[in-house]
Amino acid sequence: MHYTIHQLRIFLTVAETGSVTRAAEKLHLTQPAVSIQLKNLQDQFDLPLTENVGRKLYITDFGKEIAKAAEGIIDQINEIEYRTQAHKGHLYGKLKLSIVSTGKYVMPYFLTDFLHLHPHVELVLDVTNKSKVLDSLSNNEVDFSLVSVLPDNLSVEKIDLMQNKLFVVSNSHQKFKNIRHDKSIFENLDFIYREQGSGTRQTMERFILKNNLPIKKKLELTSNEAVKQAVIAGLGCSIMPLIGIKNELQNGELQIIPVKGFPINSVWNLIWLKGKQHSPVAEKYLNYVRKEKSKIIKEKFDWFEAYTH
Repeated sequence: MHYTIHQLRIFLTVAETGSVTRAAEKLHLTQPAVSIQLKNLQDQFDLPLTENVGRKLYITDFGKEIAKAAEGIIDQINEIEYRTQAHKGHLYGKLKLSIVSTGKYVMPYFLTDFLHLHPHVELVLDVTNKSKVLDSLSNNEVDFSLVSVLPDNLSVEKIDLMQNKLFVVSNSHQKFKNIRHDKSIFENLDFIYREQGSGTRQTMERFILKNNLPIKKKLELTSNEAVKQAVIAGLGCSIMPLIGIKNELQNGELQIIPVKGFPINSVWNLIWLKGKQHSPVAEKYLNYVRKEKSKIIKEKFDWFEAYTH
């Protein structure tokens, strides 16, 4: 057999993504280049690695075994590279994070300078909803997670990164009196919710229940961006994190409705499994965040910290 590490990397990525097209995008290769290398690898085996049913590609049971073996081989090669770079005095390895979808407005600012300081560190960042974030954390698949609601059934350690503020939001075409409204305003508004499993929804529903707010749920959407676009289009109002609507407030597409008891305040937390043995990269990043977080907040989020409405 004469398969190459390059072929194994490509096949493993195809197995992980379930698609030649997505694998090509992830590897920054053309689709024909991925297909050629996949065929060259397949030619080394008598049993099929993949099969096509309709327009969908599936990994065979044999292919799954080869993918698992390929992952082990690639991990060992990466380990050799990490140790080589470490002896040269470089920090080398992967930093793996899972963050809730609204966290994409926060986390990049706590990563940029660190990655510039350590160019040999590879970032693996998964942006999803809270339930999936906590699944990846509990399965020890990531170093850290970013959440605005701490898990109830998972033992974690944390760093408080910064505040999270949620306001009542509508599009700019709706007219409201320039006063701080009481909860009766909710009787005349239709609300758009995030999906079950969302940290924003959990915070919102706890507040609604605690304050007995008469909120009418009109529809449910699966991302902060989808909710934002629906509100802009006039499909309803929502309770949204300020961090994700800066541009829309500035350009006049959205407005905050002043309501007594708002904003709802929570905290963005960087969390990790209690007792976790961090890799050198993760340990270095943890120290970086502890040292630099106040400076980052002052430089990048001064508008947010000052916003009280």
